[in-house]
Amino acid sequence: MNDKNFDYLKDQVKFTGFGEALEGDLRQKIESGDAAFSLKHDAFYGNDKVSAELNFKKSEQTDMYFFNSYNVTLQKEDRPETLEQTFYINRGNNITLKEAYNLMEGRSVHKELTDKQGEKYNAWVQMDFKDADSKGNFALKHYHENYGYDLESVLSKHPIKELGNNSHKEDLMNSLKKGNLQSATFIKDGQEVKQYIEATPQFKTLTVYDADMKRLDTRQAKEQGQSQGTAEGKSQDTKKQQSATEEDGPGETQEKKQRRKKQSL
Repeated sequence: MNDKNFDYLKDQVKFTGFGEALEGDLRQKIESGDAAFSLKHDAFYGNDKVSAELNFKKSEQTDMYFFNSYNVTLQKEDRPETLEQTFYINRGNNITLKEAYNLMEGRSVHKELTDKQGEKYNAWVQMDFKDADSKGNFALKHYHENYGYDLESVLSKHPIKELGNNSHKEDLMNSLKKGNLQSATFIKDGQEVKQYIEATPQFKTLTVYDADMKRLDTRQAKEQGQSQGTAEGKSQDTKKQQSATEEDGPGETQEKKQRRKKQSL
C-alpha cells in the first residue's frame, strides 16, 4: 500500500467534512487493491438525514487512488421525497459535506475558488434547481465579487445585537458565509427577539425568519431598526429642546418676560 497516498486521502476525506471515522475502511479498501470502491457516511443536521457515498478510483498507471466525488442524498423529516446531488472533488474548489447540505437546502455558500488558469477568486455559490444535467445534477450558480453583494453592508441595515460586538459580528458573518441558517438577536421596540437569518446574494439581501421559522418580509425587519432609530432621534430632539430652554441666557429670559407682560396688557 502507498502510505503517502493513504495519508493524503485520509486528510482529504477529513477536511471535506467526513471526519476521521472512515480511516479504517479507507485503509482496508486501498489494501484490497480494487480498481474502484466507495465508502458510506451518514450525518444528521437537526432532524434532516444526509447520506453520502464517497467514490474512489485507482490510477491505471500507478498504485495511487483518487477521491473523485461524493453522492449526497438528503432526507428531510417532513418530506417523503429525497433530493440527490453529486459533488466533485477538485483541487481548490471542494464543497464540504455541511456546505453541500446548505446548498441542497437552497442557501448560498461563500467560497474561495480557483479558475482554469490557477487564479483564486471569491464567489457565492448557489444551487440552481431549475437547471439539471442529464444525470440529474443541478447546476451551481456563481455570484462573483463584482456582482455587488456586500454581506456586511446588508447586515448593517438590520437591528441585530451581535453587530455591536466585533467578535460576535465576525462569527455571525463567517457562519452565514458557510451557508448556515444562523440565529441572531434582533432589537424590536427595545426588546431582544430571537430570529434566524441567511445570506441571499442573488437578491443582494438577507432572508429573515421568526422563532417559528416563518419567513418575514425583510422590509419589515428593516423598518424595525429604522423606527427604533427614529424614536431615539425624536427623544434626542426633545432633550435638545429642553436643554435649550434651560440654557436661555439672562437677556433671553428677560425678553420673554417682557413679551408676556405686553400680551397681558
